[in-house]
Amino acid sequence: QVQLVESGGGLVQAGGSLRLSCAASGRTSSDFGMGWFRQAPGKEREFVGGINYSGTMIYYEEFVQGRFTISRDNTLNTLSLQMNDLKPEDTAVYYCAAMRGAGPLDHYDEYEYWGQGTQVTVSS
Repeated sequence: QVQLVESGGGLVQAGGSLRLSCAASGRTSSDFGMGWFRQAPGKEREFVGGINYSGTMIYYEEFVQGRFTISRDNTLNTLSLQMNDLKPEDTAVYYCAAMRGAGPLDHYDEYEYWGQGTQVTVSS
């Protein structure tokens, strides 16, 4: 069992930045891939970015457009998402997720564990 807790969400103006964090606890292992997803009201959950355990494989959805950076610190068991140049369309609940092994990082069905989400709101 793995527990994930997101933090760092909030309200920012367009063009601003936020850094989201995800703290992992429980029975984590060295083969866990992790990712960030987001879900806006009335829309499907969508992939934001994913990273394997070693950090050698990183994938982003196209809408990121170089604005976001995903990283992890395995010593601290944390996952981060640095978000710059935020846009109103980035407004959503952001979820941290973890999977066992090296499955497709952009497929939400591959993830076994999910955090509760943190709200990001970007105003115009």
